[in-house]
Amino acid sequence: MERSEAYGFSGAMSGAFLLSCLLFAAISRRQRGPYMDEVFHVPQAQAYCHGRFLQWDPMITTLPGLYLVSVGVVKPAAWLLGWTGSVVCSVGMLRFINLLFSAGNFYLLYLLLLKIHQKNKAVSGLQRILSTLILAMFPTLYFFTFLYYTDPGSVFFTLFAYLMCLYGNHKTSALLGFCGFMFRQTNIVWTVFCAGNVVAEKLNEAWKTELQKKKDERISSKKGSSSDLTRILQFLIKYLVSPKNLITLTALTWPYIVLVAVFFGFVFINGGIVVGDRSSHEACLHFPQLFYFLSFTGFFSFPHLLSPTKIRKFLLSLRKHPMQYSLITIISLFLIWKFTYVHKYLLADNRHYTFYVWRKVFQRHELVKYLLVPFYIFAGWTFTDTLKSKSIFWILMYFVCLLAVTVPQKLLEFRYFILPFLIYRLNIPFPSLYRQFLELAFYIVVNAVTFYLFLNRTFRWENSDEIQRFMW
Repeated sequence: MERSEAYGFSGAMSGAFLLSCLLFAAISRRQRGPYMDEVFHVPQAQAYCHGRFLQWDPMITTLPGLYLVSVGVVKPAAWLLGWTGSVVCSVGMLRFINLLFSAGNFYLLYLLLLKIHQKNKAVSGLQRILSTLILAMFPTLYFFTFLYYTDPGSVFFTLFAYLMCLYGNHKTSALLGFCGFMFRQTNIVWTVFCAGNVVAEKLNEAWKTELQKKKDERISSKKGSSSDLTRILQFLIKYLVSPKNLITLTALTWPYIVLVAVFFGFVFINGGIVVGDRSSHEACLHFPQLFYFLSFTGFFSFPHLLSPTKIRKFLLSLRKHPMQYSLITIISLFLIWKFTYVHKYLLADNRHYTFYVWRKVFQRHELVKYLLVPFYIFAGWTFTDTLKSKSIFWILMYFVCLLAVTVPQKLLEFRYFILPFLIYRLNIPFPSLYRQFLELAFYIVVNAVTFYLFLNRTFRWENSDEIQRFMW
């Protein structure tokens, strides 16, 4: 890192943390007591603070990683600073843990961008710093920096595990992956993703060797024609049935395999992936979740994914491959018809943006969900197009993990999209400075509107005296 970039990064991180502290103070003044899921998380953390580690609220569905880390930070700080009484493990103190996680995420995002794009010498320090700032202010994640939720910590340990994986420290990566799993069980998918990175790298090396042997320059591991994909699938089957290759891959990924085995042991003993209340978290094959994620990504990454050039390229692709797109359309319509689920929370809780998205868009008419298919296909095409710099094996591995983390979820919840979105954004090429500034300005506006609504547009339910607030 050059000195000017180091100064720029330090200034950006310090400025972002100062802004977050000011917002934290404003939110803590307006909403002093626990709100939404904090009603469950805060008392549970406070029970741990008082040494009652066997006490458990059956309404909590995640493992106690957040509470253990909170106690591990707050208790030593209270002892060193001489804090006593209600200030220890108060709502504000517990929320501040996520502010620390947010600062850690800022640093991890920068290190990941540096590592993933290290071969691209055309990228300037300003571009890296701007991308870090943009991702750190990603609205859905940034909002939960100020509440006592599992998201900032979940993202921190998952990104840290990914970084260690890229540096080849797989034991450390698996250990950090376990910490991420303790925050949210579905993070086991990103442990598989880290193992998949190792496998994809080996497959890509073997594939290039195969091409060299055949001296077939027309085939590329980064192209997507049907003939290329057929040859790649044949190569993949041939590679994976070889005992020698399987032993090599197992030797490289054994820490992740152990963690996945621990996960399956947990599922067997627990009787499912969810702890506590399972009535509202039933797994199902909710394939339209992939379409919602693509739309979500298109909305938050429109400076990268939407341009006249991309629209022209998409229309040209449609003209060249009409049969393929017709088949994709038919499959999409079928998946929406047979596998659309509407969670009771989505229809009942008017404090979340998803409630209004569903009511204003999908509930306007029964046909709306089908009419959106062309937009889903365009979103999917442009999403995949931005990943063309990655190997076909990496793309396949990422999409398998994306399906695994989104499709089983019955509830449409934007928080579930945070990690797949961040990993996608970390791996696409850097855009121009103009597009980066446009994206940053867009995120600032979205965050400003969200915090304004949360703080100032309160309302009450008919059967409750509590103040309600709009949120993600």
